[in-house]
Order: sequence, then structure tokens, then C-alpha cells
Amino acid sequence: MTPPLYNRELLALAVAVADFPPLAQPQLSGDKRAPLCGSRVALGLMLDDAGIITDVGLGVEACALGQAAACLFARGAPGRDVVAIRAAHRAMADWFAHGDTCAPDWPGIAILSPARAHPARHAAILLPFELAAELMAGDVASDRAA
Repeated sequence: MTPPLYNRELLALAVAVADFPPLAQPQLSGDKRAPLCGSRVALGLMLDDAGIITDVGLGVEACALGQAAACLFARGAPGRDVVAIRAAHRAMADWFAHGDTCAPDWPGIAILSPARAHPARHAAILLPFELAAELMAGDVASDRAA
């Protein structure tokens, strides 16, 4: 039997996205929308001199799954560089696309396991990982300080 898509822990994560308000002057910032469902994530990042994430700010307009994923991203991103963020994004996408893959190595991500059976929700969940990877690689317009 598949566990429920929404549960108390997931809904608590969705609410906890408020713990990561937008940053006043992020080094990197951008927003991305999931065309299928219309979910939107605005992301601001602060990096140290080595390109390691030190702080995350969010603006999220998404379902509870998208909000929970953004919160998990923000909690787990500090201390990671572009290589780690890209790897996490790829692992997340593979996890959703293929039924035989293990959950990605990201703190708390297993809570999103029930969403694997709901492909229409995948894009909203992947948004923060995808946007961060793009911002850090310089693949989208950003406000990175020189």
C-alpha cells in the first residue's frame, strides 16, 4: 500500500518554508516556474569565496509538496557547492523518473517518496534543486555580485 501523499510531517515542512525568508541582497537570485502546475520558486543564495552555499532565502508559490521540497532544499543546501547541487538535482530527477532508484542523499527527502506516483507533482518538487543548480552554474540570469 502506498503511504498517503500528504501527512503531518510533510505539512509541517510546507509551513516551515517561512523559516527561509527572501534574502535582502543575495549574491545569486532567480525564479523559476513549473509550466505544468504553475508552481513558482524564487531563490536567493549567499556563497562563500569557494562557492559554497552559506545562506538560502525563498519565495514559494506552490502546493504543499513544492513548499516542503523547497524547505528541505533550504535546510540541506548550506555547505554544498555547485557540483553537489547538480548531483542532488540529477539524483532527484532520476528518483522520480525510475522506480528502481534509491532516495537521493539529501536530508529528509524520503518524506517525498509518495509523490513518485504522481508525475504531475515532480516539476514543483524539483524546482529549488534545478534553479539552484542553474544559478550556481551561471545558466540563468542572476544578480551575482562581481
